[in-house]
Amino acid sequence: MNDLGRLLIGLGLLLLAAGMVVLLLGRAGVPLGRLPGDFSWRGKHTAVYFPLGTCIVLSVVLTLVFWIVGRLHK
Repeated sequence: MNDLGRLLIGLGLLLLAAGMVVLLLGRAGVPLGRLPGDFSWRGKHTAVYFPLGTCIVLSVVLTLVFWIVGRLHK
């Protein structure tokens, strides 16, 4: 149970850090969710939104972060 508690605390800190980064990027004028490549379609009764550009940017950033963290733990 001790390992589960540490894992949950670590995940909570990671979510806190991610939230702070998103808030800071929003204040800095980086339009996460409104980048080029983010598709939105509005019909008469429906709306579809797919943030492809944002997903690609977040994927690259997270890949770099996890790669760096993995290199530090070796």
